[in-house]
Amino acid sequence: MEELKLRIWIDADACPKMVKEVIFKASFRLKASVTLVANSYMNIPQAPNINLVQVEKGADVADFYIVENVQKEDLVVTADVPLAALVLEKGAVAINPRGELYTEENIGERLSMRDFKQELMDGGEMVGGPPPLGPKDKAKFTNAFDKITTKMIKR
Repeated sequence: MEELKLRIWIDADACPKMVKEVIFKASFRLKASVTLVANSYMNIPQAPNINLVQVEKGADVADFYIVENVQKEDLVVTADVPLAALVLEKGAVAINPRGELYTEENIGERLSMRDFKQELMDGGEMVGGPPPLGPKDKAKFTNAFDKITTKMIKR
């Protein structure tokens, strides 16, 4: 098998199926290795460049695994803002399932907003999370993912 040009990590437990399918499909064209990290077993395509790492159950166990193993210029797909902050510190690129890129410029604000929302939820003033992903979100993710990976491969 030829050398893979890009490593993609998926914080898989909370990643929507449609987002994983976009990544699986693109991984062959991109010559990318894809590693899903999850607390539970999940079905993945039988392909040499796609694998699942099942970690022990527990808060942030999958996140710690990704942070320990991610390398500079890898891509991480996660909705977890603290995880995104940690992988940015290691020189990796992070994007959320809605196609929004985490950057050094916006990560501080996102962490503050996350903490504020958590306080509202803990106080019972806010219930639930963001709405489920729809077709527009899939298109936005696909476009952002293609743009980011194309730029990463050209480095």
